[in-house]
Amino acid sequence: MPKLFAIKLTEKSNTGGFWSAIDVWIKKPHVVNKRLCGVKETQSKNVGCEELRNILLTHGSDTSESKDILTFLNSGVELEHDQERLWSFCVRTFIPKVNCYGTTVHKDIILKDFNTQRVSFLPVEESEEGTASLRKNNIYQIHLLAEKGDEWTLELHLMRPDDWFSDGVAYPKLPWLSGELLPKLVRWATESKTSEFKSTLSLLPVEKYSIMYQQLKDKYKEMVKVWPEVTDPEKFVFEDVAIATYLLVLWGEERAVKGLTVKQSFVDLGCGNGLLVHILSNEGHPGKGIDVRKRKIWDMYGPQTHLEETAITPGDGFLFPGTDWLIGNHSDELTPWIPVIAARSSFSCRYFVLPCCFFDFYGKYQRRHCKKSQYKEYIDFISEVSTACGFNTEEDCLRIPSTKRVCLVGKSRSYQLSDEPQAEEGRDKYIQGRQPCPGVTVRESNAEDEAEHHHDHSETDRIHGTNWGAGFQPRERIETVRNCAALPRDFVDGIVLRVATSLLGLTKDEGGDVPGTWNTGGRLSVREVAELLEQETLQVLKKECGGLQTLLKNNHQVFRVEGGMVHIRDWRVQAQRPRGLQGTRVDSKRKHLISGALKTRACWFHVHHPHGCPLQAEECAFAHGPDDLRPSTRPLKKMKCSN
Repeated sequence: MPKLFAIKLTEKSNTGGFWSAIDVWIKKPHVVNKRLCGVKETQSKNVGCEELRNILLTHGSDTSESKDILTFLNSGVELEHDQERLWSFCVRTFIPKVNCYGTTVHKDIILKDFNTQRVSFLPVEESEEGTASLRKNNIYQIHLLAEKGDEWTLELHLMRPDDWFSDGVAYPKLPWLSGELLPKLVRWATESKTSEFKSTLSLLPVEKYSIMYQQLKDKYKEMVKVWPEVTDPEKFVFEDVAIATYLLVLWGEERAVKGLTVKQSFVDLGCGNGLLVHILSNEGHPGKGIDVRKRKIWDMYGPQTHLEETAITPGDGFLFPGTDWLIGNHSDELTPWIPVIAARSSFSCRYFVLPCCFFDFYGKYQRRHCKKSQYKEYIDFISEVSTACGFNTEEDCLRIPSTKRVCLVGKSRSYQLSDEPQAEEGRDKYIQGRQPCPGVTVRESNAEDEAEHHHDHSETDRIHGTNWGAGFQPRERIETVRNCAALPRDFVDGIVLRVATSLLGLTKDEGGDVPGTWNTGGRLSVREVAELLEQETLQVLKKECGGLQTLLKNNHQVFRVEGGMVHIRDWRVQAQRPRGLQGTRVDSKRKHLISGALKTRACWFHVHHPHGCPLQAEECAFAHGPDDLRPSTRPLKKMKCSN
């Protein structure tokens, strides 16, 4: 049998770890193959040699070819036991991120042999008419081989390595299989940790999600070019596109199950930049967003996107009995209240929350279980709130560019409508039990305040006639800037100069001062950089979000911060990016920066670096002297309304 690649497992492993790693590759190939959105997998069953022969014959193999395939599968196995062998058989169907196959469906027949610790993959192409053909040149096998002692070897075998076909999607390239997949399998096999959360998109049909995501991404990608906020446009646009896709597919499935034709209504509480509201509204769902502070981008959406600048205080003044779904997308201090507001709005109101910052009902969430990660503990807390409010709570994991991507969904209640009084009593008791100081009196609601909001409370004034959010602290309308951007300029400049000087000094003995060379400096960890600064300086930075590291990243003209290490940025590397990397995410970020800030700031290297700027003035995005400086002009573009 041809062996393409083998890798030793240097850490202690076992067959259980091997099969766990293989299951990741079978069930979630998208975690390593980024061109895939996921797979659909059939129920596994045991098949014997004769049944396997019939399967191969029905997929276009003649008797001779079937014999060759079985010989490959049985390599190294005593043939006299062949008739007694059983394989665990299943089929997975690939779901590419971008449909590059037309109507042809690509599948893998997967055969697990638990006795010999090997798994085989037999690619199949199925036409629109249902005709299946086996791509025999791309059959491969992964085999865990026990050696002496506790040593193991993971081997990759190909049936016909010289005729291998690759397209990078359903058919990976051989160097990728050997250099990327196999090391990943080794790492997964030797890792003992398991995820605290569910697999991504566990509540949705992945194929529908993939198709809709691609459609919405193409439809709203122009938002990146006109983004007026200081936040990263690519991250926020495509993250909100992914969240909108999730909700649209979720709601589509709900309509199909319930036989509904009217699209669900929604209210996004703490809507922020409002892009999620804009997308959902554009896709035909009636709704609005509410936030304590208006964003610049709101003016770009047009009249079809309804956004309100209002401070939300949990109470009878903020209930939504006519709304189908409440949304909390990184809603911070409102997050634990959203299941409560949904439960009290109406028996049919549902919710979706994507928790981020850790808040309790009346302040910051305090940890109770040190054995869990802080994030997992907080997700469990919000799930507990949801259950206390009477929801059947479901958890899922989104595919978004964020570390906080676990969402909770309350689609149904755990009680009947006739039991609402008892359910409300349980809710009220739970919330009272979370108050920071026992015995706090909940003040009566202000009828005049509630009259300002045009919500119908006929269904919700039944039990709790109080402002049940008393003690809740909404965020300030004027946002306090704590990302180091509001620090005094001379304070920041002093830190930048001190750190850069130290980095440049690290290479003096290595030719950093040799005439004709440009000193790129050494590198320091963020901790080592902190040791260069006075305690008073560090105390000021400690009050800012992200502290010293944020300040260094903000000054990206001078520094490159990667993996906790700080370097002097060499703009020659940026200017000489290979053509193959042009158009990548990093490259598009630089284009976005330069297009809006060309020559509007002085070049730090031109002024402070002992060798000056490594680029010529016409190549540098920053000004080389006062005559090169121009005023910043970045007009707000108006976005056309589209449906």
